[in-house]
Amino acid sequence: MKSTVVGSFPAEESSPSNFKDKLLKAFGSYDPFKDAIKASVIAQLDAGVDIISDGQVRGDMVSIFTKYIPGMKIEDGNTFIVGKIRNPTQEISIKDLQYAKKVMREYYGGQIPEGCGVKGIITGPNTIVHSSRIQAFYKNKEDAIIDLAHSLKFEVDAIAKKVEPVYIQVDEPFLSTGMVDMKTAREAIGILKDGLEVPLAMHVCGLLNDAFKDLTTFDIDILDMEFAGNNVNLGVLEQNASLLKNKKVGFGCVDSSVNEVDNVEDVENLVKKAIDIVGKDNLLLDPDCGLRRAPKDVAFEKLRLMNEIRDKYN
Repeated sequence: MKSTVVGSFPAEESSPSNFKDKLLKAFGSYDPFKDAIKASVIAQLDAGVDIISDGQVRGDMVSIFTKYIPGMKIEDGNTFIVGKIRNPTQEISIKDLQYAKKVMREYYGGQIPEGCGVKGIITGPNTIVHSSRIQAFYKNKEDAIIDLAHSLKFEVDAIAKKVEPVYIQVDEPFLSTGMVDMKTAREAIGILKDGLEVPLAMHVCGLLNDAFKDLTTFDIDILDMEFAGNNVNLGVLEQNASLLKNKKVGFGCVDSSVNEVDNVEDVENLVKKAIDIVGKDNLLLDPDCGLRRAPKDVAFEKLRLMNEIRDKYN
């Protein structure tokens, strides 16, 4: 049983503190988020997380991708589809993931333990399109979703090749809302999965009593869901676990919607039930969702608590 994170971690932009950094800023080359990535990685590792993220420090889950995708524009914090969606103008998350992996390697003295590492994370095409407003070119969201899946496939393949992650996670919170055409959603995820040589996970938060059976038919290796801040999904999992077949479960066991440390007995009881339902070897423990909005000390303690329970049952 391994542990991971859904993605985001509390972060702050930094300002130049020495002559070199001030010079870099003068030439437009200073990165105000590099220190935040390092701090996020070290916090995850200090808390005992096996499979880390880069902290997703650069912005919200939609704009961090759409700012680099032709056919989409950001205006007043909102994303609009203004033309045919094409391939990204550059690799989006590669440098941050490579840096996170470098920090992790240094943390372990040069050799990352087996089964541990970095995972790549992208926001899924269904969620991005449903979070955007179509202004031109597309008559329906479904065609935009498929084109965006082909666009994001370039990022997925680049992560797999240049980062060599433990796996890649696609964030698709909209799949639990009932607003998404599941046939289109399944096709879009299939485009991302096609030819991929590392496992693909899909994170879907929210109540899954209506969506779970559909989600088990997606071509993914890991289905990640929330259970701590949700009194429905555990029953859904228990009643339908046989539909998962060979899929592992990302098991949200600490509540990311509450900015206080979870009750240890509540978390442990959840984990014990999950072990009974799907087996220890099929579980990845993580928070329900990202922890960006939590105070840093609370986010750290949530992860530390989760990993203490992992260690108890490993």
